[in-house]
Amino acid sequence: MFKFKILSLATLFLFSGSFIQKTPKTKIIYVYDALCGWCFGFSPVMAKFAETYHDKVEIEVISGGLKLGKSTGTINEVAPFIKTAYRDVEAHCGVRFGAAFVNGPLKSGTMVLNSLPPAIALAIVKEHSPEKALKFASNLQHMIYVDGKEPENLEDYGVYAEKLGLEKSGFLAKMKDPFYIQMAQKDFNFAQSIGATSFPAVFIVKNGKPEMLVNGYVSYDRLKQLVSKVVKWH
Repeated sequence: MFKFKILSLATLFLFSGSFIQKTPKTKIIYVYDALCGWCFGFSPVMAKFAETYHDKVEIEVISGGLKLGKSTGTINEVAPFIKTAYRDVEAHCGVRFGAAFVNGPLKSGTMVLNSLPPAIALAIVKEHSPEKALKFASNLQHMIYVDGKEPENLEDYGVYAEKLGLEKSGFLAKMKDPFYIQMAQKDFNFAQSIGATSFPAVFIVKNGKPEMLVNGYVSYDRLKQLVSKVVKWH
């Protein structure tokens, strides 16, 4: 009888341990582009969401590829509309484009819009410090739309990576590494494969398959509402 009691207690302990295991985190895929003005406006929403639900969600950031190949070019050539449209983003989202950008490359229209370099930079961070990917994506938008840095100036990426605690010279070397260029291209391909053709886009993974929740800017409350319809958090 005594041995039976010991076995029962041990068995009970093992079973009770299974009940206190953490619930698996919900996978969220955030498709953005560093050159997307509405993604710049949406960045604070995603940051607040990630902070609020850090114990419940795992967020993967994917570069969408807004300006690639033949669609790359100066603001004057491929996106003159943003010279006025940026004000709509400010009014709707509550963000502010920096004077360095507005009075510099936006006014002159000479900034070359190319989504590949920032996507390479994000790929490097995702490979080595994935937990910093969302913050770095926001930093890249700040680099361009607040500080007015040129997307094709590779030196700047090392500076902003260093702000996250990454080593500058090593980061710059990786910016030219074919491996990370390929990783960036994989992001672009993946975004297309799940139907993210405009940004920002937010997907929730259910039964291993991404389902689109957001296509375009939404407020924090709306994002929370949409996620809550799919996932019942207690």
